[in-house]
Amino acid sequence: MLQSKLFSHTKKDVPKDEKSLNARLLIKAGYVNKLMAGAYSFLPLGLRVLNKVRKVIRSEMDKIGGQEILMPSLHPASNWKRSGGWDNIDVLFKVKSRTGRDYALGQSHEEVVTPLAKEMIQSYKDLPAAVYQIHWKFRDELRAKSGILRGRDFEMKDMYSFHENQADFDRFYQEVKKAYFRAYEKLGLTAKATEASGGSFTEKISYEFMVLTKAGEDDIFYCDNCDYCINVEIAKCEKGDKCPKCKKANLNKARASEVGNVFDLGQKYSKDFDLTFTDKKGKKKYPIMGCYGWGTTRTMGVLVEKFSDEKGIIWPEIAAPFDFHLIEISANNKQVKKEAGKLYVQLKEAGIEVLYDDRDDKKPGEKFADCDLIGIPLRVVISPKTLEQGKLEIKERQSDKVELVSKRALLERI
Repeated sequence: MLQSKLFSHTKKDVPKDEKSLNARLLIKAGYVNKLMAGAYSFLPLGLRVLNKVRKVIRSEMDKIGGQEILMPSLHPASNWKRSGGWDNIDVLFKVKSRTGRDYALGQSHEEVVTPLAKEMIQSYKDLPAAVYQIHWKFRDELRAKSGILRGRDFEMKDMYSFHENQADFDRFYQEVKKAYFRAYEKLGLTAKATEASGGSFTEKISYEFMVLTKAGEDDIFYCDNCDYCINVEIAKCEKGDKCPKCKKANLNKARASEVGNVFDLGQKYSKDFDLTFTDKKGKKKYPIMGCYGWGTTRTMGVLVEKFSDEKGIIWPEIAAPFDFHLIEISANNKQVKKEAGKLYVQLKEAGIEVLYDDRDDKKPGEKFADCDLIGIPLRVVISPKTLEQGKLEIKERQSDKVELVSKRALLERI
């Protein structure tokens, strides 16, 4: 991608009402644009990062047998009235058509996926089954805050599973839990699975996957010695208490942001929509359902909160919009422009994603500042000075160390 042709640009100023670090940096660096409180446009750079996050999640969901689908965002009110959500979920956006019919904008998809599954599941031979989507959600938050961590219009991966019995759900939950931890690790995040109430979804205990960050909206107690972790709101312990699970370490308290969750839905939605299957004895039964959420846009915000400094964003390689940021410092030096263009082509042919700063109207200091703000993992500079030495200047975003290497050494390293 030629930076001179990039649709978005870096900014010096951000909306005055934008307080969160993730939104301020993403807006300044040209990743997102704020339409209104709680709603952002994802620009070319932002969509590239979002696609990288989606790729990690898809890989792990596919490994455990999830099959990707895509369901409508516009739902008939009758489905939500059947589940009780129409009158009991206060964040539900309700829409009335010109014909007088009522609809809902999906804040979750239990009311759609259950009648869908009813058409696909008839026998125990059809179970277990798991389908997921990566799609936009809408919630009528009274106060959208924290940038893309908490919006009215946001994207989630939501997977729904169907099981013959509780034991099979419990088995699958453990597989999902491991898959989530693998995905978070790939993204450079350390997540903790915490117990929380099921909220409006179910009376059962749910599990939230929390990433420690000062920008989080929850407080948790956790143990360094084992995997015990619980949301402070339902905890019967205090900071400094002995861990109730391992009895060895004292509990720590931290601020955290929820990036994923698991709900044991039991048979609620199966019964609401009369979803049944025939078991091995020929009897009709309601399947156990599970719901597994993951905020994709929220994850992008958490990455920015966690991986940034006073200069800008520091993307982990797996989520970065590009692998290399190639900067040409030419001062109209034709040879520099020629060599930079040649390297750009060679890198692309090697399968490397490159953002090439070919802008002639920017001074070196501006280019370097934009590079740090955008946060691509590796900076490669070609200038009259490096050309004279037959070298390239490379620098990793998270490091202050600058190296001079030959083009051949760089290509071999790739």
